[in-house]
Amino acid sequence: MLTIHNLSFYFGSRLLYENVNLHIRPKERIALIGANGTGKSTLLRLITKEYTPDEGSIAYSNDCTIGFLNQDLLSYQSTQSIRAVAMEAFERQNALQADINRILKKLETDYTDKLVEQLSTLQEEFAMLDGYSLQSKAEEILEGLGFRTADLERPLQEFSGGWRMRVMLAKLLLQKPSLLLLDEPTNHLDMPSIQWLENYLNHYEGAVIVVSHDRHFLEKCTNITVEVSGQQMHYYAGNYSFYLEERELRREIQQAAYENQQAKIRQTERFIERFRAKASKSRQVQSRVKALDRLDRIDEVIDENATVYFKFNFGRQSGRDVLQLKDISKSFGDLKILDNAQGRIERGDKIALIGANGKGKSTLLRIIAGTEPISGERIVGHNVNTAFYAQHQLESLNVENEILEELKQSGSGKTDTELRSVLGCFLFKDEEVFKKIKVLSGGEKSRVALAKMLIEEANFLLLDEPTNHLDMQSVNILIQALNQYEGTYVVVSHDRYFVQHVANKIWYIEDHQLKEYPGTFAEYNQWQAERETQLGASPANAPTPAAPKPEPKPKPTANTEQQKAIKNDLRKLKQQLSDAEVHIETLESAKNEYEHAMADPSVYQDGSQMQDFQTRYQATLQALEKAHQNWERIAEQIDSLEAQL
Repeated sequence: MLTIHNLSFYFGSRLLYENVNLHIRPKERIALIGANGTGKSTLLRLITKEYTPDEGSIAYSNDCTIGFLNQDLLSYQSTQSIRAVAMEAFERQNALQADINRILKKLETDYTDKLVEQLSTLQEEFAMLDGYSLQSKAEEILEGLGFRTADLERPLQEFSGGWRMRVMLAKLLLQKPSLLLLDEPTNHLDMPSIQWLENYLNHYEGAVIVVSHDRHFLEKCTNITVEVSGQQMHYYAGNYSFYLEERELRREIQQAAYENQQAKIRQTERFIERFRAKASKSRQVQSRVKALDRLDRIDEVIDENATVYFKFNFGRQSGRDVLQLKDISKSFGDLKILDNAQGRIERGDKIALIGANGKGKSTLLRIIAGTEPISGERIVGHNVNTAFYAQHQLESLNVENEILEELKQSGSGKTDTELRSVLGCFLFKDEEVFKKIKVLSGGEKSRVALAKMLIEEANFLLLDEPTNHLDMQSVNILIQALNQYEGTYVVVSHDRYFVQHVANKIWYIEDHQLKEYPGTFAEYNQWQAERETQLGASPANAPTPAAPKPEPKPKPTANTEQQKAIKNDLRKLKQQLSDAEVHIETLESAKNEYEHAMADPSVYQDGSQMQDFQTRYQATLQALEKAHQNWERIAEQIDSLEAQL
């Protein structure tokens, strides 16, 4: 179908590919993987002839047709309905339909045998091309990608870039090219749509090349893996799991060969050094020098998934309750998102908010952040310091700043060495920290924004699609960072591998209510599949999780008199908790006043006055520590009593 032969390509002055070869066969589903900047998207543009190789060639079979989904399509706009845009895929059928309509119009006033014959010929070809079922096929794919039936008549220009990208994907799938090129197709899809696309690609009749950071997606719908690294393409005859196992084996072999070669090189160099001055050994010495010069050196294996360590510092730890949502209602016109919904986030919760697009995930995240108007009560817990990461955070980066300077301006107070260490974890090494923000790729900007957020010392993180534009290595780094984070976070993500590795609770919206599954994503999926089986539903076609929270374990019941006593104790404790919070605020205010006073030159120049302030300051710190301990004790008593009701 397509053969790449000895291809070399420079992007500017940088060599991306050197004498690479690849043969693509019919029905192969290829995962093209590698770090950001290695040239994956560039290879797709070479295949589409948008770029021209500097050396080598790309040969195509006569029947090879190419369809290319890329991020440039985000900007495509049209006043036509999304159904009409998708059906632009059928060029010949649309032309036939136009001719048929034209002849039918003529036949109203000019009924001749010639026109009837032309109409019959056109209708026969139209039927052979399956023209009468095209609209239903377009609707099936659009609805599979998440559009409601009512949306199909809406103009494309009314939709956001992500939804427009889905329409362009539908159009591409309807064209059915013999070679389908997909550049990050899951970036703008929710989980149900990703699962639908996986199933579609598994039955696709042509060949497919996918560039994606979503390893779960690649695992499900590819059978060949091609890794791009070191200006080369490395072929693996299996899916992503096979690639990981085979790569590890290859690296073990390569490392052993490297070490053996290094031992021989050291032995040869010792021989040369020892006998260089001996005339009787000059021939052997020269022979070994030439042998070293001709040696095809084996590269040492570099671990691209090295463990990273993040040191998170919290100025203050949050209270047990981080946030409570009570009777929350939210609508956009006739579209109801939440209706008297309840939710509670406790310290240490690692929550993944999942579900189909349009269910209100990002809206709920903004409600949690306090930036979305609502009906109801949003109660923020004690000492909660929030940081919010969303895609628009990339726009808030100062494009004229260098990377290191951008992190300095976050106000974390960290030294250059500490900041460079953090940036090193996010793959910005050595002089790269002095790059201007404006020259970075989308993925690199995402890494800077994430690094900036993680050094803010917030104890409550909100992350909206943090893995978009990140390569697999960067996603792995973010997973490690969040696993080492001792605070609380809520994350919205469609990346199932990421969600599985960072969440200990699953939230989803169903029937305008916020529901919770108290376990990992894998456990949630298993529970959901079992429930659907019991209900006689097909898991493959069912919507994203929509099930009630599992029945809680039975609680010990109390009689009416005991309940009255418990409720009375609870009222007293809650008043004590409120008084404790007021006391803490008073002490913190006093502490700040002492710190401000001791910074006054007129005070620290007076030894006795300075000593007095220091004594009172230390006493305030001790009192503040006891006040925090008292607050924790009361909060634990409240939790214990509430569990008995």
